[in-house]
Order: sequence, then structure tokens, then C-alpha cells
Amino acid sequence: TYTQLNERANQLAHHLRAVGVGSEVRVGLCVERGVKWLVSVLGVVKAGGAYVPLEAGVPAERLRWMKREAGVAVVVGTDAQVEEVAESADVVVGVDGEKELISRQPRSNPSLRGSGGNLAYVMYTSGSTGTPKGVGVPQRAVARLVLGSSYASFSADEVWMQMAPVSFDASTLEVWGALLNGAKLVVYPAREVSLEEVGRELTRRGVTSLWLTAALFEQMQAYQPEALKGVRQVLAGGDVLPAQRVRERLREGGTLINGYGPTENTTFTTAYRMEDERQVGTRGAPIGKPVEGTEVYVLDGRLNPVAVGVPGELYAGGEGLAVGYVGRPEWTAERFVPSPYGEGERLYRTGDVVRWRGDGVL
Repeated sequence: TYTQLNERANQLAHHLRAVGVGSEVRVGLCVERGVKWLVSVLGVVKAGGAYVPLEAGVPAERLRWMKREAGVAVVVGTDAQVEEVAESADVVVGVDGEKELISRQPRSNPSLRGSGGNLAYVMYTSGSTGTPKGVGVPQRAVARLVLGSSYASFSADEVWMQMAPVSFDASTLEVWGALLNGAKLVVYPAREVSLEEVGRELTRRGVTSLWLTAALFEQMQAYQPEALKGVRQVLAGGDVLPAQRVRERLREGGTLINGYGPTENTTFTTAYRMEDERQVGTRGAPIGKPVEGTEVYVLDGRLNPVAVGVPGELYAGGEGLAVGYVGRPEWTAERFVPSPYGEGERLYRTGDVVRWRGDGVL
């Protein structure tokens, strides 16, 4: 229940504060997707820190590099996973080995520290260079993604499934989309995704809201259409959605939302909600309009707006912007540029070429 989850997260938060976690302190998480992951994420945020997913399956040396690059001060995790990542100078909190100690902490909510500008998490993305970049995302950006948004339903009646890797920013949508709105969250087991098993879980758990990559959407629509048909809203993206599968989904009466956005602007920058196959063009689905709390501009090389129908580079601004790349001020300065349309505001250069349609859709 929410009460149980809150109390366990509070206990971990009090324990983390006792070992030095506070505002802006970065905490590496070596925990598999599951209840322990949810408790750990909430515990870190409640303590005032920022979580840095250090996911199993990634070579240990790379995880240690990410940990150092992100400035991780404390490592939280299950005993087996922590051993792969932790170094002698790290402060380590074992959620298994220290379970009894953590359980003695108060169950009450810790006092609030920080504000919407404080870091919520750091996630790594390879981007166009192939070199991992740690993207620092503030709490207000997470709130902008899932609170007061109309591009998708975020009511307490929804049943979300968390299936994305915890180091992928789609997990932000899945986890916080459910927890910040009082909805039910179904956590897919931490193992390889099987189409048949996903289909069974969707049906068995009554999932109503689901995020899929474009590739996985195509496969699910092709091989598990009946299971997907029972999901009220499917959000998909990360690549071009296949027009044939999109039309199949819409003919069956379900909602499909094409979500576009880089990690640097917190999961979604724009979204296109489809409920009728006539909304799909011959080249597939557009990326839609900016989500709430987001401004977008289509600009030429001199940062001047281009006319409707003319290709230009997409720039994004607003509440969803990351603070930048942690420890990489030169990369931050290159991609997060001063906005010519608002004093003191910034825009993120996506590098993607788009054009406006006459109806205000990208």
C-alpha cells in the first residue's frame, strides 16, 4: 500500500540523512527493478538527495566511472550489486545487510529540504557522441512531466507498468506518473523481456497505461495484439512509429500517444495523441505539440524562427529542462544556450530537424 511504501521510504531517508545525505548529495543506486528500487528512489529523494541509477548488466568498470563522473558520495544497493561497484572510499548502505538497522528508524516523514530546483536524479545518455553524458534533472522537471498534464491520463484510476530499465528516463514517466498521482504501479520482474510474458502480465494485472519503445510497440502489436488491445493508453516513441501498426492499434479502439523528447528535457518534449487512424499520415505519426510547461521553437542557424512548413532545428525550453551535464560545463554551454525569447531563460538544442504544420503540430 502507499502507507507501507511511504513508511519504508521514510525509514531509509532518515538512515541516509544519518550517513550524510542531504540537498544535492548524489546517491548511486545499485538495486534491481522492484519494490526495493521504489523504496530506494523515494528514500533518496525524501532525504534531499539525487539518485544515480547504476544498473546491473553494465560492466563494473563503466559503473565505477559513471559513479566518479557523477560525483556520487553514497552508494545504496543490494549486497551482491554493491560489491561490484563500491570502492574503499565510498559510504555504502546495504538495503539487505542493514535492513534491521534501517527498520529502527522513524516511520514519520522527514522534514523537507530543498526546492523544485534541486536535483532529482542524474541519468546517463550516450547522445550523438557515443561518450556517456550524465544529465542532471531537477525535481520541478519531474513534476512538469506528470502533474497537471493533458497529453495522457494520470488519474488515480490508472494502472501503470514499469518495464523500462531503471537507467532509462522512460522509467521517470512510469514510476512518477503512478506514484505522484496515487495510481497503481505494476513492476515487471527484473529479467529479459518476453513478448508472451509481457502480454500475460498486461492482461493479468489489468494494466491501463503502458510505455513502449517504437520497436517494442511494433512487436507487441504484431504478436500480442489482444493483450495490447486491453491497455487503454499506450505511449510509444524513441523512433519513428510504424504506420501500419499504428493504424492497427487505432482501428481496435485504443489510444496511442507518440511521445518525443530527449533526456535533457525530461522524457517528453512533445506528444501527439491519436484515437483515429485518420490522424496518421502516409509517413507515420507526427510528434505533436509541446506538453504543458514546455516551449518549443523551430529555428534557423541564426536562431531566427522559420516559416510554417520550412525545416529547422528544434529548440526546447521551460520547466522540463535539465540543469545540464554534471561535471561537463563545456558540453552544457554547447547544448544549453541562452534563449533570445526570454531574459535569463535557456533553450536546449536538440539537433533534430522538424517543421511546423499549419495546425500547430510538429
